[in-house]
Amino acid sequence: MKLFFKISSFYFFYFTLVAIYIIFMPKILKNLGYSSFEIGFIFSLGPLMRFLLPFLFLKKIQLTKKVFYVCLLLALFAAITFYFTIQNFYYFIFPNILLGISFGIILPFVETYALGYLKKERYGKSRLYGSLGFMLCSLILARELTTYDIGLHYFLVSAFFVALFGFLIALHDENTRVSNVQISEPFRFKKVLFLWIGLFLMQMSMGFFYNFFTIYETDHGITLKTVSYLWTFSIIWEIIIFYFQTPIFKRFDLLTIIKITVFMTVVRWLLLYLFPYSITVSYISQALHAFSFALNHTAAISYLYASYENKKLSSQFYYGISFGLGGFAGALLAGYLYGDNIFLYAALIAILSLIFISFQKEETIVLKQNF
Repeated sequence: MKLFFKISSFYFFYFTLVAIYIIFMPKILKNLGYSSFEIGFIFSLGPLMRFLLPFLFLKKIQLTKKVFYVCLLLALFAAITFYFTIQNFYYFIFPNILLGISFGIILPFVETYALGYLKKERYGKSRLYGSLGFMLCSLILARELTTYDIGLHYFLVSAFFVALFGFLIALHDENTRVSNVQISEPFRFKKVLFLWIGLFLMQMSMGFFYNFFTIYETDHGITLKTVSYLWTFSIIWEIIIFYFQTPIFKRFDLLTIIKITVFMTVVRWLLLYLFPYSITVSYISQALHAFSFALNHTAAISYLYASYENKKLSSQFYYGISFGLGGFAGALLAGYLYGDNIFLYAALIAILSLIFISFQKEETIVLKQNF
């Protein structure tokens, strides 16, 4: 079984799992009687764990296969525990913490090897299978989700296949051997400090979207089925960009691409704020996900990959600071501020992100990547 297939399959089921979690779980929790603040708090736990974990690996722990295997089992155990805890807010905190810990290790581990083995030429073509899994889940589960336990069944099955293909990737000795290579360069945040701040703020604004887009749209009269189509539409554009992004990276340097994608994100949030009842505008804003996530993600992770000698740690901190701390702050703040102005606040945060990234000076790395 080729590593490309294993990595692509992992992405497919991992982001199927993510789709269930961010598209349908907020609505499930709301139907079970959770308040907006409680929903925001629950969805802030995972990002918080992803933020804290890299600091342990900075000096105390090594990212070995054994740690990776343990985290695969933790994710599976958390999915099982959902069945017994979801009815109680306080009990439900525990499996969400476990899930955040496992996700903080699993995805950076696989991403590092995906970039190292597949290189930039094939990374996007493998990563798009994650988008495909996300899209199919949003379509299928919108029709099947008649009771909350159906969502939990899908979640458990996806977690099982994430663990399976994660295990198979780690067994690929030649390309996934975790070596003890000595890193001569210390890891310094100040090397690209303004970019780190900008990435944090960018994902903070995305936290508003991931955790409350479904609720926001349904509160404005759009059906859950239509919302699933909106999610699907965004993923279609995400897949297109992942597949055809090479010419863009050949023409523009990475820092310029990051700035463009953040600006397009500002436009996206303003559209949702100004036209909350318009399905047409919602589709237009979802098309901009190609910039907000797909292009921004590839440019950001590639910039950091090239900037730091310690590739694994840069990947961990990328997810920890942006999706972790940014997602935590975004989920918590969105739960507190939720209302008609939620995407106006998201737009203001994205503008701050753009300002900080504009202060970032170009590094001595090759910014025009050869894909």
